[in-house]
Amino acid sequence: MALALQQLINGLTLGAVYGLIAIGYTMVYGIIGMINFAHGDIYMVSAFIAISVFTLLATFGISSVPLSLLVVLLVAVLFTSVYGWTVERTAYRPLRGSTRLAPLISAIGMSIFLQNMVQLTQGARVKPIAPVLVGGVDLLTVDGFTVHLAYSQVLIIVVTVTLMAAFTWLITRTSFGRQQRSCEQDRTMTALLGINVDRTISLTFMLGAALAAVAGVMVTVYYGVVDFFIGFVAGIKAFTAAVLGGIGSLPGAMLGGLLIGLIEAFWAAYLSAEYKDVATFSILILVLMFRPSGLLGRPEVEKV
Repeated sequence: MALALQQLINGLTLGAVYGLIAIGYTMVYGIIGMINFAHGDIYMVSAFIAISVFTLLATFGISSVPLSLLVVLLVAVLFTSVYGWTVERTAYRPLRGSTRLAPLISAIGMSIFLQNMVQLTQGARVKPIAPVLVGGVDLLTVDGFTVHLAYSQVLIIVVTVTLMAAFTWLITRTSFGRQQRSCEQDRTMTALLGINVDRTISLTFMLGAALAAVAGVMVTVYYGVVDFFIGFVAGIKAFTAAVLGGIGSLPGAMLGGLLIGLIEAFWAAYLSAEYKDVATFSILILVLMFRPSGLLGRPEVEKV
């Protein structure tokens, strides 16, 4: 019982990170119908930005945890949003009228470029930082096993729930959300109605990158180490989460992320940690076999 509760906490924490990244995938797919395969590497860049800013703040003697987190989040979101805008302008916009394969190859090329850029500028070694948010709460002890809820886990879950609520309101209740949903349905008609389609798509990429930035900062605080390859692994997991929940659905992306996090946590605890990824992708295959649109996705209707 105690081990199951501990793995539930660990799984929800990991799933929240996957969900934040997956929302970026699903927002971009919803508006232009393509997968941004450089999204995971934008998350990786944000983690390195967080490491650099944390180190810089420590150099200046700033030890306040709330102030440090706020500054790091603001800087990471700002710079990572610029990366998201750059990816859209260089890898997608020039190829928007071409076949689907061309932007896909371009996005993969951007992913490789970001990986190598960080490797060359930051080095290939793992970059650690001193613990930023330490401590936690011991919930219960059963047969010598103590269930521990770390403050960093509380931070990740609270931030994820808050951002999920904020983005749901943004998409469903604001003018920008209506413009985004209009672009998703018909970009040509949206442009004829006077909406700036290019600006809407660019803002969508920037919002997705901002969410990836938050995930990068949270992971840096939680694990305390980053390397240039974390974007590939997290990107594949987040993409799987988006497909599992239903690509194009924000609640589906978060649900998929939580499910993958829970599957990994419980599989690693009770079966074999080496095969947790096999379990994740096997369940994805089963879901796609019996529900191709994902758990919360809607079947795509072809326009004629």
